[in-house]
Amino acid sequence: MKDTLSCDVLVVGGGNAALCAALSAREQKASVILIESAPREWRGGNSSHTRNLRCMHDAPTDVLTDAYTEDEYFQDVFRVTGGETNEEMARYVIRETASCTDWMKAHGVRFQPSLGGTLHLGRTNAFFLGGGKALVNAYFKAAEKAGVQILYETQAHTLNFSNGECESVEAVCKGRKIRINARSVVIASGGFESNREWLEEAWGPSARNFIIRGTRFNEGVMLRELMRNNACIIGDPTQGHAVAIDARSPRYDGGIVTRVDCVSLGIVVNKEGRRFYDEGEDFWPKRYAIWGRLVAGQPDQIAYCIIDSKAIGHFMPSVFKSIVADTIPALAEKLGLPVDTVQETVAQFNAAVVAGNFDHNKLDDCHTQGLQPNKSHWARKIDQGPFYAYPLATGITFTYMGVKVTREARVVMQDEVVSKNVFAAGEIMAGNILSKGYVAGFGMAIGTVFGRIAGKEAAKHATA
Repeated sequence: MKDTLSCDVLVVGGGNAALCAALSAREQKASVILIESAPREWRGGNSSHTRNLRCMHDAPTDVLTDAYTEDEYFQDVFRVTGGETNEEMARYVIRETASCTDWMKAHGVRFQPSLGGTLHLGRTNAFFLGGGKALVNAYFKAAEKAGVQILYETQAHTLNFSNGECESVEAVCKGRKIRINARSVVIASGGFESNREWLEEAWGPSARNFIIRGTRFNEGVMLRELMRNNACIIGDPTQGHAVAIDARSPRYDGGIVTRVDCVSLGIVVNKEGRRFYDEGEDFWPKRYAIWGRLVAGQPDQIAYCIIDSKAIGHFMPSVFKSIVADTIPALAEKLGLPVDTVQETVAQFNAAVVAGNFDHNKLDDCHTQGLQPNKSHWARKIDQGPFYAYPLATGITFTYMGVKVTREARVVMQDEVVSKNVFAAGEIMAGNILSKGYVAGFGMAIGTVFGRIAGKEAAKHATA
């Protein structure tokens, strides 16, 4: 026999968007149950691996410098998506971020002083003190204090729809079947990036070599259920936040520390010892998220970033130690790459470098000429030993294919019928704004904004 629970608002998920939804629903005096598929010690989903939120602001704040206007923010999003974004929805999110940090602080989130250094984010991104784990811990504490009922190790598996309305949700809680009757349901359970079979459906055999940077619990169960119930699905299943990470990273949950941030300071070669893309196209926070996809297109989904001693101190180190050698041939040998080809690639690169004024804090004039591909900025000869390398693999953070929503976070069903009581927030609806590419901190912006909206609107529906 199933246990039956009831509430005004059921939130499916345990990350940033879900927690924002639960807190916002409680602000509207709705009774709330939040179900998290992970055990308590792994709670928080991908949000526990995050560091910051990209925020619009027209003047300096206590955690951000200068100003970051709506138009500049949108242009950053527009560029990384190649113009393939819903401008109305993107600008809506951007404007709403202006109020996010104050709301977050009111629920226990603390921020560190604006960040300086090579990431160029002190003006655009507010960093959480203690990182994403501290953020989700603060939210869970606030949710418990507000009276949200939290069920861990609880996997929702069936949405019972009738006439466009979800009447109940079936789940398994620590091995026991339960049914939850809710007047409104918020789906904030992430993408499908940890579902290996689904990734392989989309990408083919190359997906077998992908590393999942975040949680192992985002298997897309609720996305499949929404598809089964005729929700309108948008986005390409092969598109998502995919970055170049150290190929020595764990298969799941390596997080932010596995990212390799020195690509723009050196060259990247594939297993054949050849370069394949412009390493200095733009500032790293605006381009790091294209490199996972680029590596995925290389033989065996592997590449190697090579730098020399001049680059040391200009980037945030990976958690893994670099591979070091006194000469390029010795480094190539250590990497298992064709020595003669790597020597030739480095020699050709060095010969093509046009000397300039190196400055990693701006789009400088150090570039190459006559190469295919050229390097646009920060091009300096790789000639000062010792030499260093990092092996690169494709690290999937989250997927973009998801459900279509309205500005009120309501899920759109087939034939553009809007669901009466089902809302979505976070990764599962990020494809409404992100079709491809990524800019640092924007996923948390989408999750925070739409989590708050979904919780508020779900509560309004439930208590009307």
